[in-house]
Amino acid sequence: MAKSFTLYKLIILYMLNQVDFPLTNSQISEFILDKGYTTYFKLQQALSELLESGFIREESTHHRTFYHLTEDGAETIHYFTNDISPAIQHDIDEFLKEKHYELKNEMSVKADYFENSNMEYSVRCQVIEQGLPLIDLTVTAPTESEAATIANNWQKRNQEIYASVMAKLL
Repeated sequence: MAKSFTLYKLIILYMLNQVDFPLTNSQISEFILDKGYTTYFKLQQALSELLESGFIREESTHHRTFYHLTEDGAETIHYFTNDISPAIQHDIDEFLKEKHYELKNEMSVKADYFENSNMEYSVRCQVIEQGLPLIDLTVTAPTESEAATIANNWQKRNQEIYASVMAKLL
């Protein structure tokens, strides 16, 4: 049991080490749960323990949690990669290769909101490309419900909105 639980943590570290962007909880879950390696609750426990030990760090918004590999996590997976079978490594590599564009695109579109000093909500909408903002737009919404709607619509319609803004500006 303890050896299996360690494997789940190593799989997470390996996945994060293989990409140059953070992964969401749902992306990590998609791979691990679809392959039947463990249950959702054990996966969440493994993520929690990796956070507590400082091997990964999280970045949370109202909608998603992103996981980043820390230096300690990178060093750990460097030493223990061989504890993950070649078959599992291959499965991870194939999953990441097959979904690379989809995974990276999901990471490059961000929307979050927070209550501002006017007791309204500021909604920050971004598209990040190669670590730099392609567009970084903050709008104000009167209610939290409307802020959440704006954030959700940004996820769905960011390309259309970006194209419209650029057309108007150019």
